[in-house]
Amino acid sequence: MKTISTFLIILLFANRLLAQLPVHSISGTVKGIGNDVLPGVTVRVVKMPDSIFVKGEITDINGKFQVSALDSGTYMLDISAVGQKRFISSPLKLDSAHRSIVLPVIILLPAKNLELKEVTVKAKKPLIEQEIDRTIVNVESMISSATSNTMEVLEKTPGVSVNNNGEISLNGKSGVLVLIDGRSTYMSGTDLAAYLKSLPGGLLDKIELIDNPSAKYDAAGNAVIDIRLKKNRIGGFTGSFSAGFSQGKYARTNDALNLNYNYKKLNVFANLGYGFERNYSTDVFDRRFYNENAALLSRVDLTNDQVYKNRSINANIGFDLAATPKTTFGLILNLNKTKRDGTLEYESRNYNAMHELAVLGKGGTSGGDKRDNTALNFNMLHKFNTAGKELSVDANYLHYANNGRQLLQNLAFKPDNSLIQKEEFVYLIPADINIYTVKADYVHPFKNKARLDAGFKSSLIKTDNVFDFYDRENGLETIDNAQSNHFKYNENINAAYLNAQKSWKKIGLQFGLRVENTNIEGNQLGNELVAGSSFKKHYTGVFPSAYISFKPDGKGDNTFGLMTVRRISRPNYQLLNPFLFQRDQYTYSSGNPDLNPQYQTRAELKYQRKQWLNMGLSYNKFSNTIFPTTQTVDTIFINRPDNIAGGFMVLLNTSVSASLTKWWYTNTTLRLSRIGLKGKVLTEDLDFKSNIARLEVNNYFTLSKSVSAELGGYYASRDFTGQTVTSGMYRVNASIQKKLLGGKASIRLSFEDIFHSWVYHNRSISLIQSEYFQTTTTDTQRIGAAFTYRFGKDTFARKRRHNNNASDEEKERL
Repeated sequence: MKTISTFLIILLFANRLLAQLPVHSISGTVKGIGNDVLPGVTVRVVKMPDSIFVKGEITDINGKFQVSALDSGTYMLDISAVGQKRFISSPLKLDSAHRSIVLPVIILLPAKNLELKEVTVKAKKPLIEQEIDRTIVNVESMISSATSNTMEVLEKTPGVSVNNNGEISLNGKSGVLVLIDGRSTYMSGTDLAAYLKSLPGGLLDKIELIDNPSAKYDAAGNAVIDIRLKKNRIGGFTGSFSAGFSQGKYARTNDALNLNYNYKKLNVFANLGYGFERNYSTDVFDRRFYNENAALLSRVDLTNDQVYKNRSINANIGFDLAATPKTTFGLILNLNKTKRDGTLEYESRNYNAMHELAVLGKGGTSGGDKRDNTALNFNMLHKFNTAGKELSVDANYLHYANNGRQLLQNLAFKPDNSLIQKEEFVYLIPADINIYTVKADYVHPFKNKARLDAGFKSSLIKTDNVFDFYDRENGLETIDNAQSNHFKYNENINAAYLNAQKSWKKIGLQFGLRVENTNIEGNQLGNELVAGSSFKKHYTGVFPSAYISFKPDGKGDNTFGLMTVRRISRPNYQLLNPFLFQRDQYTYSSGNPDLNPQYQTRAELKYQRKQWLNMGLSYNKFSNTIFPTTQTVDTIFINRPDNIAGGFMVLLNTSVSASLTKWWYTNTTLRLSRIGLKGKVLTEDLDFKSNIARLEVNNYFTLSKSVSAELGGYYASRDFTGQTVTSGMYRVNASIQKKLLGGKASIRLSFEDIFHSWVYHNRSISLIQSEYFQTTTTDTQRIGAAFTYRFGKDTFARKRRHNNNASDEEKERL
């Protein structure tokens, strides 16, 4: 507490000094030719003589703007709005004698003489925009996005990796917090992967990659990926439509409709999506079992063939109401319904130590689940002034319902095909989850590029998971309470933060402190055959962060940065669930209610050269690492998470973006890392280190005003997750686009994993008296086509885009 008090005193003292410093600003009003005010107009300030972009603003509901916290110098205004001619001001000089310039009314002329094709080309967003604290990927500029779902778009996003379990990493950092429009999905693992696959790529606007989040963000997760849905800034009635189809071994479709209506103080928007996916996965296992003297006891050859299909509907509907010139209210409703059906068939051959066939196995799983997800968000933004002083409030309610049913059958035969054993059983797995969050953020700017952010957040999560096991014989199902269970989990997290920023001409500072208090209660209800149990945990964590940037030259072409941060990774809710679930006759998985959170400390040195070079060298230290373990019982593998001692990662990340010619733009990212884990897994010592490399090459070609193309490749050297090492592999993708109807429509063709080379080859490490080898193939080689179309009359821009709300971290861990 003494540390926090000292921190607050320092901030208040610094802010008093900053408030006394002078400030420069440029303000004015923008109107149309009919003397009507123009809200939502983009005002860009560029510094002379090199036209370097400095700051930007959007005119308010009265057409007014004010750009503050400017240094002394000569500037020009670049003002643009859809349907209006671009306006470039004469040079404006700010110095000690002219600290504040108030311009006369600026009249924008209608752009009747501009051809639509020219406007479309000039307004095209680059695929990648580099900022000092994040990388922005404009999804619309990714040709293949219209034929893909959101998970597939992430797989093709520079810096993002997705493994075969659906786990997402950013620039080599695993345990990523995934947000949708600033809100978390509160899901993880297979649940998050299923949700992202249900969102068509045509719904996406951009993806923000934040590998060093500030204290404003939840302390959970090693990095943040914020997926932004389309919300048109343009007023009037506008929209877009995309229909995508792709064919591999099976067909898929991803369709999206985006609508926006803006009239005066009201803005209404809707994103509607439909997706159908059919996919397969083939796993081939070679499992070997040894005695204490490392002599072979037995061997199991196992093949799993899984085919499943998903149908999903997604609706995101909301509105913004500018109740006053300074206060805007918003409401967002998200509905997601997914139905999944599938079958898994397996065949096994069990050999003895003499490699003689002992047992033949055969069986499978059929069934699926229905997911109904509902999220309701209320948000409010109040701007005290045009200098950036504001208060935002968000409240969320989320409800997830999942009803799953699985029918499993296991058959065992002698080598002469005579039946030894037959068993059938059914899993009924309903889950009900309710999440409540509230959050408030206050921003207070000071003179001379200084700012103080403060806020709090509180969340309450209630989960109810039922696991009913039924024996099935002659079509009759009888519950087996010895293998059934009922698990309830409640979690409350309360957090508060302070974040201070100050910039000088060459130096920038940012210090943050976040405090999070966590309260957990788990209750395994049990039944007449299974004893109930419960646990409670309470802990408080302090998470400081610091960042300093240095620009040695006056133009800001080179930027150096040094940062340090402490983060936490709480166990996903399902990882705490003690149910024992069977995949096949030889493979089971369960959760671990004794799991504790994992902590990470990171220090990173960064360098940025304009927009074409970004480098980062970081050292990451992990403690109490959450680790997926594999225990061998006879010939059965049981997968269960546990905490081991810790690990480290040294990571060098380099990204180069350049226009090689007027028609050829390229982006290349190379990640080199040294990773190590050390601890005890069950009774085995684990001390594993590995060098890992990732190379991404993406090329973008402008073949003509209406034709563009992409060609990219990704190489991953060997990697390891838990007690599994994956061999190196690569993939190559290509796509082409033809624009039609003056740029409002397009036809796109895409080719994914052209050589079908994205195949996982895994082997085990540090298993107890056993080892395995695995090959996994999925439906990654595909060809796709899509049609997109933009429609509507553009009049003026919407007043506000809602950015963040209270649903940040907890959704990640469902």
